[in-house]
Amino acid sequence: MEERLQKILARAGFGSRRSNEDLIVAGRVKVNGVVAELGSKADLSKDSISVDGQLLPKEQPKNIYIALHKPRGVLSDVDPNDPRPTVMDLVPKVGHLFSVGRLDLDSEGLILLTNDGDLANRLTHPRYGHEKEYRVNVGTRPDDQQLSTWRRGVVLPDGHKTAPAQVIVDSTSGEHTWLRVILKEGRKRQIREVGTTIGLPVLRIVRVRIGTLELGSLKPKEWRDLSSAEVHRLKVSTLGSKSSSTERKTERAPWKKRTAQNLPAKLEGDTGEKRSEHGSPRPHSSNQSKTSRPGRPSQRQQASRPGGNARPGLRTRRNNQH
Repeated sequence: MEERLQKILARAGFGSRRSNEDLIVAGRVKVNGVVAELGSKADLSKDSISVDGQLLPKEQPKNIYIALHKPRGVLSDVDPNDPRPTVMDLVPKVGHLFSVGRLDLDSEGLILLTNDGDLANRLTHPRYGHEKEYRVNVGTRPDDQQLSTWRRGVVLPDGHKTAPAQVIVDSTSGEHTWLRVILKEGRKRQIREVGTTIGLPVLRIVRVRIGTLELGSLKPKEWRDLSSAEVHRLKVSTLGSKSSSTERKTERAPWKKRTAQNLPAKLEGDTGEKRSEHGSPRPHSSNQSKTSRPGRPSQRQQASRPGGNARPGLRTRRNNQH
C-alpha cells in the first residue's frame, strides 16, 4: 500500500514528518534510484527507498521506548566530533534513536530514547506544552519574593521572559534547599539562568518526570524498557490537549450562531408584537414601570399629576438636574 514518504521515514526512525519533509526537499531521499519530491508516495514492500544512500529495510523496525537516567558528564546528543560519552553509549545498539527531553552536561535525570519519530516530535514541540518536573537543589534558602518571581516568570538577561512555573519547596538542610519545579517550556539551561537571575545559585538538577512518564527508582546510568501501559499513556497525553479542545468547540458549536433553521416560525398574521403567556400583546413602551400594576399609575405619572402622591422634593430634585 502506497503512503507518503514522510510518513514512511517517520516510522523508520528518521524524525518527525515535518523534519522528513525537509529531507525530501533537500534531495536526500530517493525512491527506486530517483530523487523524490515533496508529496511523493511509495510502497516500502515493493519500492527501494534510501536516505543519504542508506536503504530502508523492507520490514519496519519495532518501536523502541527506553527510559534512561542520564548521569552528570554525559551528553544528550551524539556529536561525531566530540569524544565525550553520550546517552547512546549507555543503551544497547538498536539503530537510530531520538533523545526526548535533552539535558545539559551537568544535569541528570530522566530521558526518553525512542525511534518513534511522531511521538518524539509531539513530546518536544513547544505548542503541546507537556510538563517536565525537576528536583532542583539551590545553595540558599529562597524567600517568598524569589519564589513568587519564579512562579510568575523571570526576564532573563537576553530579554526572554520565562513562562509561569510551579515552584514548591520540598525540603531544607542547612543553607541548602530542594525545590520541585514544573515547567511547560524547555529553553537550554533555563533553570540555571533563572536561579542566577533571581539570586538562587543552582547546585544540582534532577529531572524526575516527562509528561506522564516518571523516573521512578532508576539510578544514574540505569535504563529500562517502557511498559505498554506507559507507552499508551504517553501517546494519549500527546493527543489530549488537541482532542479536548476539539470536543469543547464541538459542544459550543450549536450555540455559536442562531440560524433561521432553528428559530421558531412566525405565526400567520404575527406583527412582531411581544405577547404575554395568555396571548395578548404587551406594549413596547419603555416608560411603563416594571413595578406598576394594571389600573394604577406609575410613580412618574403620579408625580406629573397635580396633587399626585409623589414623594416630597421629587420635582425639585429633577429640576435641579438641569
